[in-house]
Amino acid sequence: MKRIKEYKKLFKVEGPINLKALKTSYRGLVKEWHPDKFQEQEKKDEADVMSTQIIDGYHFLVSIAPETKEANLEAYKTTITEFQVADWHHKSMLLEVTFTDGNKYEYFGVSKILFGKFVNSKSMNNFGKRNIFNSFTYRKSMKASVEV
Repeated sequence: MKRIKEYKKLFKVEGPINLKALKTSYRGLVKEWHPDKFQEQEKKDEADVMSTQIIDGYHFLVSIAPETKEANLEAYKTTITEFQVADWHHKSMLLEVTFTDGNKYEYFGVSKILFGKFVNSKSMNNFGKRNIFNSFTYRKSMKASVEV
C-alpha cells in the first residue's frame, strides 16, 4: 500500500487511476527529469534516479488501474477459478501468489494474520477466492510463459 501511495503522490493522482491523466502526468515528469537536460553531474545522477522511479511508477500504476484490470478481468477470473495455487510468498502486507498456469499476482494490504489463515486453510483456492483474490488491490506481476 505504501508503494501505491508513493507513486500516486509522485504523479499527483487522487482517487481512482485514470490512464489518460496518468499518461499526461508521466510525459510531463519525464520531460522535467530527463538526465540529458542537466549539465552538472550531480543533477544528472539525481535525474537518472528520478527518471527510473518515474518509469517504474508509471508501469506500476498502469498495472493496477481500473481500466487495465477491466481489460484483463476474464483472464484473471479464469486463472483464479480454473487453476490451483502453486506457490506463495508474503512480505510486509504484500502477498504474491503463483498459479499452476504460470501466472503470478501480487495482492496489496494482506495482513500476516490473513496470510496465516490462507496458508493453513483446507483449500487455499477456496479461501483465496472468498477472502483475498476479489477483495484486495492486485496486479499481474508475471505472465505465464509460453512453451514452444
